Amino acid sequence: MGDVRIRKAGLADAGAVTGLVAALLSELSAGQNDTPRAVMLAVAESLLSGDGPSCTVFLAEDGAGRPLGVATLSEGACISTLGRFGTIRELYVTPESRSAGVGRLLIRAVLDHGRAHRWTRVEVGAPSAAEWPDSLRFYQREGFTEIGPRLKFRLA
Repeated sequence: MGDVRIRKAGLADAGAVTGLVAALLSELSAGQNDTPRAVMLAVAESLLSGDGPSCTVFLAEDGAGRPLGVATLSEGACISTLGRFGTIRELYVTPESRSAGVGRLLIRAVLDHGRAHRWTRVEVGAPSAAEWPDSLRFYQREGFTEIGPRLKFRLA
């Protein structure tokens, strides 16, 4: 695969981050993601500028600076986790870069970030194992263990 660099994304990376997250959503929804790209870009710009909740984004690039993957994470805290922890909100690697270690490098950056911030653990909500068995196997290979399903209630 050659040169792969992982770095924290900044405001100037909002377009690349939005493109990768849009590709993730398109893949997960079989092309049915209807969120306008401009809306996603505005949210990415807000989060990457430091407005609002704590959000960290790691970007994987090749030697020429082309985006290969992204990992977004947020920090939370609760008693059951014995303090602060991180949650991977989005993790995506371009299809042509899969099986080249890019996902593993993004996970490593996330875990290193968590250790540096004294998190007790990192969680991730994987897609349905029945529909996305490779995703579940990837996280398990990286040392993640299942803790149960995640549910949502849409407020907006």
